[in-house]
Amino acid sequence: CPMPRRPTARTLPLARALRTDMTYAERLLWNGLRNRGLDGFKFRRQAPIGRYVADFVCEDRKLIVELDGAPHDSPEQQDHDARRDSWLRARGYEVLRLHNDLVIGGGNIPLELILEALKR
Repeated sequence: CPMPRRPTARTLPLARALRTDMTYAERLLWNGLRNRGLDGFKFRRQAPIGRYVADFVCEDRKLIVELDGAPHDSPEQQDHDARRDSWLRARGYEVLRLHNDLVIGGGNIPLELILEALKR
């Protein structure tokens, strides 16, 4: 039986906390996504989905954008991310992972990659 997409008792307060304490890369990307700034697509930030919190999600296209920094390089974290992505994909989401360095130093490349994924 698939787990519900509704937030759990743990994820809702966590998502709220993450929204107030976004990383520099998250704030940069949010500036390009907020207020339908990317080709009119609506995104939510730090959105709870089941037991997880997605960095950014476009529900219309079922696209989740995750930003990964150095902590995601560990084998344990990569295993966790793979399980998480699998769970989300089983519920119809596409997961696009971008490295923080690309968001910080890549100019418009991150937004172009997201737009490409949205139009697939």
